[in-house]
Amino acid sequence: MWGRDEGDGRLGLGPRPGPNEGGGMSIPSLVKALPVPVATAYCGGFFTMALTEEGQVWNWGANANYELGRGNKIGGWKPQPIPSLQDVRVAQVASGGYHSLALTDDGKVLSWGHGGHGQLGHSDTQSQPVPKAIESLSNQRVVYIACGGASSAAVTDDGKLYMWGNAKDSQLGTPGLPEINPQPVEVKFLVEDDALGSHHVLAVAVGASHTLCLVSRSSRQTS
Repeated sequence: MWGRDEGDGRLGLGPRPGPNEGGGMSIPSLVKALPVPVATAYCGGFFTMALTEEGQVWNWGANANYELGRGNKIGGWKPQPIPSLQDVRVAQVASGGYHSLALTDDGKVLSWGHGGHGQLGHSDTQSQPVPKAIESLSNQRVVYIACGGASSAAVTDDGKLYMWGNAKDSQLGTPGLPEINPQPVEVKFLVEDDALGSHHVLAVAVGASHTLCLVSRSSRQTS
């Protein structure tokens, strides 16, 4: 890891990794305190997450908004597993500014952290100290998840896209939503008159205020 630490421990390099350029660490350095093989890693606003090859979630850094999902607000530089997920096999994780999602092997989505914009998907704006399943997606099998600054997204196995959270800049893709939208809403695409068939969403990426998704579309038979 490398970059700015600012004392919250997001680099995972120790209590005093030593800033070398304007408060930042410019040289990529090994996270020696992470003792397990990692499949993927993610950066949140001021915290970091790693998904191990065994499907376990480890994280470190800031925790003032329950970003680490440990039931308290104690942050730190040392990587640790999330206790309530140790018996759950996770297939994918995603990090926003102050919240995170986890996708389990059986297609369920859990969320935790700051919920002030409805980005946790629990029909309210409460923060969540430990990972909690999103009930409104429990009847769907989710295959892909993504987080933006204060918004979230999920793609189902039948190619549908659901989004929730901050809608102030129209980043949820559904006209007329309130600025705070705490409930997952299916994104309905306009059907273009271009001889193309229905869409099937494959993946989605969410920024601070905008979203894009990758779709496949089957050709429509024409006479």
